[in-house]
Amino acid sequence: MEKELVFGHQKPDTDAITAAMAYSYFQNQLGYETEAVALGEPNAETQFALNKFGMKAPRVIKTAANEVDKVMLVDHNEPQQSVSDIDKLTVTHLVDHHRIANFNTAQPLWANFRPYGCVSTILTEMFQEKHIDIPANLAGMMLSAIISDTLLLNSPTTTDHDREAVEHLAKIAGVDDYEKYGVEMLKAGADVDAKSDADIVDGDAKTFELGGTKLRIGQVNAVELDDVFKRQADLEKKMRELMDANGYQVFILIATNILNSDSELLVIGDDTEKVEQAFNHKLGDNHRMNLPGVVSRKKQVVPPLTDAFEG
Repeated sequence: MEKELVFGHQKPDTDAITAAMAYSYFQNQLGYETEAVALGEPNAETQFALNKFGMKAPRVIKTAANEVDKVMLVDHNEPQQSVSDIDKLTVTHLVDHHRIANFNTAQPLWANFRPYGCVSTILTEMFQEKHIDIPANLAGMMLSAIISDTLLLNSPTTTDHDREAVEHLAKIAGVDDYEKYGVEMLKAGADVDAKSDADIVDGDAKTFELGGTKLRIGQVNAVELDDVFKRQADLEKKMRELMDANGYQVFILIATNILNSDSELLVIGDDTEKVEQAFNHKLGDNHRMNLPGVVSRKKQVVPPLTDAFEG
């Protein structure tokens, strides 16, 4: 059988890395020949989990068409978030929990979309449905991915499916206190003092085309938001550099406090009044907007922005 690569989105987070690993293992058990790869290096949080469960990160690729003709996608479907030569590849399988946008294929494919908090939750159920055992170390990574995507089950994206998957995976992985482990992992990824300006604004960022406007939306977790904004001048400089280099018209950085689930936006660029319209808040002279209780880019940030820019 022809080999296929499995990967998540650019600037991969813990779920993008883990979902590729888990889906590749799943498909290999069904007789496919696949390899999990990544479209970027693991971040500090993901590396913490990899070290905890004794696993290696997938190798990083820049292009895929030079290796294979077919690929499987996880944790994304929008082409601007995928490998650079996605237009030269046939997508045969897709597992995602995001909106569907700008995604077209020339041939039918296997697709599994579920509105869960994490792709690793979908994959947990897929393993169960096919009665395929999950190795303990892979279960630990999948547990980590759900904790990451749902902020330890506190995000509004969290479903009962995610809660059940966490309990199930923790038992397989031998994690007796997943809440304690989750806090340790999230804090490992929230050490902003150890991050460069580029890591903070673009380390977990995605591009969206909304109403003809190209937005870049990054998110960084912190224990104290002051740790982020004490570097605001340098962060804004880096954001403008990335805007000039990539043609982004608006750049939004979501700084999220992992302890109280509040966020503050830093917004620069054109059409900032539409960002104000989206959240019914005014940006201060410091280009910032406080949004208590907002933690999810997917559910709480992108939908109102879509309404504002496309309405």
